[in-house]
Amino acid sequence: MSDGCGAPAQTAVSAQEDTNGQVVVAGKVTGGDGPVGGAYVRLLNADGEFTGEVQASAEGDFRFYAAPGTWTVRALHRTGNGEATVDAEGPGLHQVSIPVA
Repeated sequence: MSDGCGAPAQTAVSAQEDTNGQVVVAGKVTGGDGPVGGAYVRLLNADGEFTGEVQASAEGDFRFYAAPGTWTVRALHRTGNGEATVDAEGPGLHQVSIPVA
């Protein structure tokens, strides 16, 4: 199922999932009542420049395939916004939770 932006469907990522040597920045958007589905999640590089966007799944899950580095992940939703920073210095899964308020 497509969300209209060309991104693959967003699903939860297991810590045991093989990333095939890629840097994967993944996580969940949460609010006061639990997961926040449908939020737009943006990936910003170390300079704060926009590099990509996906729509979180109904369970709030998202993922990006990125280059090694420090990333800001920003969630935008009608119930609030939030952001978090993650240091993804090498291949593997780099998980981040984004609370929105």
